[in-house]
Amino acid sequence: MRYFEKTKQYAYTFRIFWNPYRNTLLDHNPPHFHAKYQNDKVIVEIKNGKVKGEISERALRLILEWLDLHREELLVAWQQAAAGIDPEPIEPLK
Repeated sequence: MRYFEKTKQYAYTFRIFWNPYRNTLLDHNPPHFHAKYQNDKVIVEIKNGKVKGEISERALRLILEWLDLHREELLVAWQQAAAGIDPEPIEPLK
């Protein structure tokens, strides 16, 4: 399984899993992304910000802030991946 890495900066990684060779989304609904910081990983639903997993409060605040700034872009990226289209990069955390 491969993933499309949407952005990576400041040791944070955000991913939507998809297979560019088969043009298929490998993830399941609802639309979400995987976020990693150090050894902690969470899954964040794009539409409502619901979080599964554990991560530090500071990291979670930054992840949710990034989500709020890029929610529409993330939904488009999810839809593109589901349609077999290579998602566009999304601006990283600053």
